[in-house]
Amino acid sequence: MYPVAVFSAARQRRALGAGLLLIGLAGGPVSAVQAESFASVIKGGDARALEAWGRRFEHGEGVERNIDHAIRIYCKAAAKGSALASYHLGWIYANGRAGARDDVLAAAWFHRAAQQNDPHAKRMLERLGQKGKPRRAAVCLLSDGGRANAKGGIVGPTRGPAGRGGVRQVAITREHPAKGRVAQLVRRLAPEYRLNPDLVLALIEVESNFNPHARSPKNAQGLMQLMPETAERFGVRNIWDQEQNIRGGMAYLRWLMRCFGGDLELVLAAYNAGEGAVERHDGIPPYAETQRYVRRIMERLN
Repeated sequence: MYPVAVFSAARQRRALGAGLLLIGLAGGPVSAVQAESFASVIKGGDARALEAWGRRFEHGEGVERNIDHAIRIYCKAAAKGSALASYHLGWIYANGRAGARDDVLAAAWFHRAAQQNDPHAKRMLERLGQKGKPRRAAVCLLSDGGRANAKGGIVGPTRGPAGRGGVRQVAITREHPAKGRVAQLVRRLAPEYRLNPDLVLALIEVESNFNPHARSPKNAQGLMQLMPETAERFGVRNIWDQEQNIRGGMAYLRWLMRCFGGDLELVLAAYNAGEGAVERHDGIPPYAETQRYVRRIMERLN
């Protein structure tokens, strides 16, 4: 077990990153109470203000860097006529900032900006060798494979981070038919492990989208995407049995809660990347997948 004091510095860094000091619209430091959250920013209707906030989230200027937040904001700004937001979206996809580089999608966004006489977008189209009508629609793809709509909302990811590494191809654009049965089971079992059932359900949604037959390329299995060695470690005899899988995942979560002094972000990071990675980095590891994983579950809980 790791002493709680070991992670005090990491907690302080995350607290600052979460918004104790943000940059206000005027550019000066303001308190967290005064600063606008992403939830309030995305409700805005001014295209220029949205574009400015998109840049802040894209580059981490006074807020925690979050490329998906930036894409959602840019998407709404572009829908409201911002050529600059369209250009930024093209730049994100041309440089692989939301995943693999996608020149075709980048060209679609540059074409949209160029139609509004943006000179930088026209030059980027020339560099990409894209002429004429774009080969695909200008859509707002997020880093997890999901898509944002014209209002900045999420249409639905098409894949999620796999437990303990790897990316699992699991469609979650529609609710899995097993969700109701799984939810009932989780709410019945969670009190035995002193866990919030909403936490467990959020984790299952991100891990497997309630698909009891999910298997990742790294061989994480079942609802809670247990690795075989983790399942054995926590007494799971049949990893494909839904109740046993959930019990094994809950037992692991409870162990991690004790291990990391109840720090939920560290617990989630360890569930995804392993407790050793969290210990080595004295906090959430600098892995894009793990950081997205923690963020997605915390957003669901919040």
